[in-house]
Amino acid sequence: MKTVLVTGSTDGIGLQTAAELARRGHRVLLHGRNEKRGKQAVDFVRKSSGNEDIFYFNADLSDFAEVKKLAEEVKNNFPALDVLINNAGVFEMNRIILPNGLEKTFMINYLAPFALTLFLLEILKASDEARIVNVSSMAQAGTIDFDNLNGEKYYDGYNAYAVSKLENVLFTYKLARLLKDSHVTSNCLHPGVISTKLLHAGWGIGGASTEEGAQTSVYAATSPEMKRKSGLYLVNSRESKSAALSYDRKVQDKLWEVSLQLTNLDDPFL
Repeated sequence: MKTVLVTGSTDGIGLQTAAELARRGHRVLLHGRNEKRGKQAVDFVRKSSGNEDIFYFNADLSDFAEVKKLAEEVKNNFPALDVLINNAGVFEMNRIILPNGLEKTFMINYLAPFALTLFLLEILKASDEARIVNVSSMAQAGTIDFDNLNGEKYYDGYNAYAVSKLENVLFTYKLARLLKDSHVTSNCLHPGVISTKLLHAGWGIGGASTEEGAQTSVYAATSPEMKRKSGLYLVNSRESKSAALSYDRKVQDKLWEVSLQLTNLDDPFL
């Protein structure tokens, strides 16, 4: 049995991923930002899976203090974490600046999972074989403007989303390099074009079922085939090619440094 944290798991792909993992007998930690919906999600996962080993953690990923609190609560309850699935994501047509001064898409889709992962590294390393799984998208930007990470110069909802998904991949590959001598792996994936709130908000179209959308996350989290495999981008549970820029180590390194500065975190690998 693995202990798995799935962020953004009160609906959509995240909820389906949690339910599928629970059916396979794993201990699943759900996360959301609405206590009522969190309770409903726990009830749904328990009933649909017959697995009572389901827990809920409430945190708003637009706030670094809450991201840290989420990590602390998980660490206080579980000495080891086997899988972290950074699944939570948003699409915002308009530029929204949060109270911390950061643009919402950049914060929730990238900086929050970056910070959460670093906060949880200690208990991931305490697992015999830990996996970090970042849910990206095929909609990755081909370029990244480090002077416009916050939408300072221009903002377009599709571009902001695509850049955040490129950042997920850059982070995944950098982390895989840093963790290469450990028993923690770092991989990312495209879940498919899935019928979710995010897809409707951004593109106004429907897509495949959330069951289909959860498959690659579950594969990355649990498949014996993924043991010790790291630094991969998966599509339909198979290794695939991410955006060309995502393989540029200088860009990976620069994003890492900028991310540490923006999150005010020390580099855990130094």
